[in-house]
Amino acid sequence: MVLQFKIALGQMEVRPGRPDINTQTMLEMINQARRDGAEVIIFPEMCIPGYLLGDTWEQPSFLRDCEEYGLEISKASDRITVLFGNVGVDWQKTGEDGRVRKYNAFFVARDGKFWGGDNFPYPFRIKTLQPNYRQFDDDRHFYSLRKLALELGKTPEELLTPVYLPLPNGRLGLGCLLCEDGWAADYSTKPIPAIMNKGSVNLLINISSSPFTLGKNNKRNRVFAEQARAAGVPLIYVNNVGIQNNGKTIYTFDGSSTVYNKNGEVIYCSRPSFKPNLDLVELDLANGGTNLPALDVPADDNVSFIYQALHYGIQKFTAAIGMRKVVIGISGGIDSAVSAALYAKAIGPSNLLLVNMPSRYNSPTTRQLARQLAENLGCCYTVLPIQESVDYTVKQIESTPVINPATGEKFALQITSFMSENIQARDRSARVLAAVAAAFGGGFTCNANKAETTVGYSTLYGDQAGFLAAIGDLWKHQVYDLARYLNRHVYGREVIPKGIMDIVPSAELSSDQDVEAGKGDPIAYPYHDYLFRSFVQRWDKATPEDILQWYEQGILEAKLGCRPGLVQQLFPTPRQFIDDLERWWNLFNGLGVAKRIQAPPILAVSRRAFGFDHREAQNGVYYTRRYRQLKHKLLSV
Repeated sequence: MVLQFKIALGQMEVRPGRPDINTQTMLEMINQARRDGAEVIIFPEMCIPGYLLGDTWEQPSFLRDCEEYGLEISKASDRITVLFGNVGVDWQKTGEDGRVRKYNAFFVARDGKFWGGDNFPYPFRIKTLQPNYRQFDDDRHFYSLRKLALELGKTPEELLTPVYLPLPNGRLGLGCLLCEDGWAADYSTKPIPAIMNKGSVNLLINISSSPFTLGKNNKRNRVFAEQARAAGVPLIYVNNVGIQNNGKTIYTFDGSSTVYNKNGEVIYCSRPSFKPNLDLVELDLANGGTNLPALDVPADDNVSFIYQALHYGIQKFTAAIGMRKVVIGISGGIDSAVSAALYAKAIGPSNLLLVNMPSRYNSPTTRQLARQLAENLGCCYTVLPIQESVDYTVKQIESTPVINPATGEKFALQITSFMSENIQARDRSARVLAAVAAAFGGGFTCNANKAETTVGYSTLYGDQAGFLAAIGDLWKHQVYDLARYLNRHVYGREVIPKGIMDIVPSAELSSDQDVEAGKGDPIAYPYHDYLFRSFVQRWDKATPEDILQWYEQGILEAKLGCRPGLVQQLFPTPRQFIDDLERWWNLFNGLGVAKRIQAPPILAVSRRAFGFDHREAQNGVYYTRRYRQLKHKLLSV
């Protein structure tokens, strides 16, 4: 039996909520693949409707459209086998929410019809393992194979069957997997062994809609390579590109579709990332794909991939919302400089307006650095001082009486220096940037980094405002790394002045933050970046109990990943260490939550981004019993 196939990997851009556009893209790729002599074309998971659609899944009319577009794809499968993801609907049954039952489905079409119904309840395969962590919320909308098995009085393993396609001298067995089905380590059901146990499987295919996460492809290659080795057959992974979102968090999709031979070696990987491709692979299934040489796949856990994801995300998101022009408030600091360099490359410097808004606390150094940045990038630039308006606001509030109608008493409000700092931040964003953006015909950005967002080191309706926080998922050290990468590799010259990278990070809102005197932010980024990361990004999230226990054991820096000896240098005594820990834990769980709820959408690159990816409630601060005991012990010495 001849088992040599020319297979097209349909790594397409999926437009969420636009089955009409996605179907047209698929039809064009099918026709091209057929002209190129492909016998099979594989598209990603949910490539017709998109994946992250919120509660659009509750619209029956949308589901009907998706079904009809799926039939169009089936009709186009003349002389080619088309594998694709779509929503599968059983109009005669309901899900556990009482609505019509929906499946995350894998369809196999050939010669105008769907295959696979001969040994399964439906003429498609359905997702077995539905993720309900991070941004995923599959059980809210879709009925899984595990639930269907329970309903039918069977085990999931009984329902996990290959799709068989007839060949002139036999049949081709396909193991059809949907994304999470390939990440089964923590699930009781193991889809791949169950499918392989049915026999006569020649090829495993995992169609996915998998958002980019820094370093995830490295892990996927390890996991999927082992699956191919264990099964003894090739495995093809097809992912989409594009952006999708769940309101508060924007996800980029990098594609990186990959083919593994039966030995687990990568024999094809779609490059570059974040680009639609119609790749053709000639695969000899008789020898398990060993007809092609093994490849080295570059690691995806470096600053290059951070840049690619942010560049792509900014381009796609601004285009999706019709934001053609952007205004950025630049202070002469690192965060706004990196934002400006990213946007200038993504949408073009002619579509960017940089605004410096100095007060009496902004140094001549940072003012000059802001101007130099604008000149280096070739962007329009203006200086709009705010001190006069800030002084007027303070004077107006303090000199205008407040009247108590019950007593007739009059009194005046007093503005503290801390309140004045917030007035400056709000004046810059709510007054200046909002008005300038309207006049310029665009929107203005939020330049906050992840460390600031973690503890709410920002002003509501001030520097936290904006239409997108492009660097909101980067820790401060990553912002500096990205600045260096932009200069060296993206622009090939020093567009972000060295002075911006050398100067102490500072909001410059008071004399206590005088950069000329070396004074800056209260966050010690070389330590706090890693402390805050443990609160947010560890799979089992750290709390003060963990931090204090590691501190007592002398392993804190190793656990956090920061520089050895740094903790003792910053906090010579346990009292200083504990005071600092509690300060930031209180902010993280207190006002920081309220601010994050009102923050702009964030472009995700990490394994846990703020927004829908990091779900939280405004419940206040809690310290465990064990923490209180450790604290008492350390302070009693």
